[in-house]
Amino acid sequence: MMITYMKYKTLGNSGAYVSTICLGTQQFGRWVDEISAREILNIFTEYGGNFIDTADCYPIYLSDGSDGGELSESFIGRWLKSYSRRDDLIIATKFSAPMGDNPNNEGISRKYIIRAVEQSLKRLKTDYIDLYQVHDDYFDVPMEETLSALDDLVRRGLVRYIGCSNFSAWRIMKSLSLCEKRGYVSYVTVQGKYNLLEKDEYESELMGLCQEEGIGMLPYVPLAKGFLTGKYHRGSINNGFFREKDVRTLYDNERNWEVLYLIQAIAEKNEITCTQVALAWLLQRPSVVAPVVGVNSIEQLKIVLASVDVSLCSTDIEELDRL
Repeated sequence: MMITYMKYKTLGNSGAYVSTICLGTQQFGRWVDEISAREILNIFTEYGGNFIDTADCYPIYLSDGSDGGELSESFIGRWLKSYSRRDDLIIATKFSAPMGDNPNNEGISRKYIIRAVEQSLKRLKTDYIDLYQVHDDYFDVPMEETLSALDDLVRRGLVRYIGCSNFSAWRIMKSLSLCEKRGYVSYVTVQGKYNLLEKDEYESELMGLCQEEGIGMLPYVPLAKGFLTGKYHRGSINNGFFREKDVRTLYDNERNWEVLYLIQAIAEKNEITCTQVALAWLLQRPSVVAPVVGVNSIEQLKIVLASVDVSLCSTDIEELDRL
């Protein structure tokens, strides 16, 4: 099954439209070399994808376990330099993770935010970032300091919109209140872990907040580190895949295999892949804008892109929700 046409949604309560698949690039520089990364970016945009997510610290580790930060942004930047339609894209990146030994080389202070955006702009070889996201919350930094610095970046034209990642619902709500009080720009998106095996974190509190405030949800690990693609088999996870250790530790239990077997049955009935079932379910969830999906090959990318054409029936969704 191949994609017929891309679909788009607004980026939270902003007026910008993004493809309903966001290309995650954490694997660029780790499992995907620069030539392959360029091919993936070319095919993604050729099929209408316009939403690309990265972070200054990606890849967090190289294949040999050493630090790999900055490579993903650099790969994208060199590709962007040859891409003629920069304004057609929504480039999202994140900051706050440690980028050096100095204590001021991480976090969400004004001092670090200014440095981080300057470095990301340089690596991305662009004049502006469409969506600038706080990667993780830091409770020791005054919220007003962070939000006022981000507001300044938007007013200077260096950033178009701001988002957050790994934030609790009460912290987002508190930030929205502060932004309204001070007249700052506020978060339009939140990134969080959300997939068919890990639903509670989003659905217990964040989902209601996103619906009420118009914040767009960008789920990461939407395929549970590859478990939901169906490529793993019970009793034989040690098969040489990149994330087998994580999968064995996090997902190898009775309940999760039951979910996967149901996904496989729905995929077979609808003549689609397990990947497409898992992503289609996410795309039909409240406030979800675009799952952030990383791929290691063109073949994987085309399977992912085809999920935008899948619409699960109510019976399938009810069965998946029940499990």
